[in-house]
Amino acid sequence: MLLWVFFLVILTLDSGSHCSPPSLPLRKPRYADAIFTNSYRKVLGQLSARKLLQDIMSRQQGERNQEQGAKVRLGRQVDSVWAGQKQMALESILVALLQKHRNRQG
Repeated sequence: MLLWVFFLVILTLDSGSHCSPPSLPLRKPRYADAIFTNSYRKVLGQLSARKLLQDIMSRQQGERNQEQGAKVRLGRQVDSVWAGQKQMALESILVALLQKHRNRQG
């Protein structure tokens, strides 16, 4: 990444030197420093923006995973309640059948 910034600075210096000749010998190094600093700030800004975006996306993904986990747990609870109700219904049917069978025999 640093090599890319250096390459950008070199290209900017080459194109800038044809447009306006420096009037003082100290101006060129200061100008180069300013270009480098501005380019470096832009790159750092882009990197921090990218990191922020990745953090936001990972938080959203984490929230989605939590919601899906909650739905799975709720589904399991509903399944266990349903299974318990089915078992109770079957037990009541069996008790009723046994009572009918005993009434017929007795």
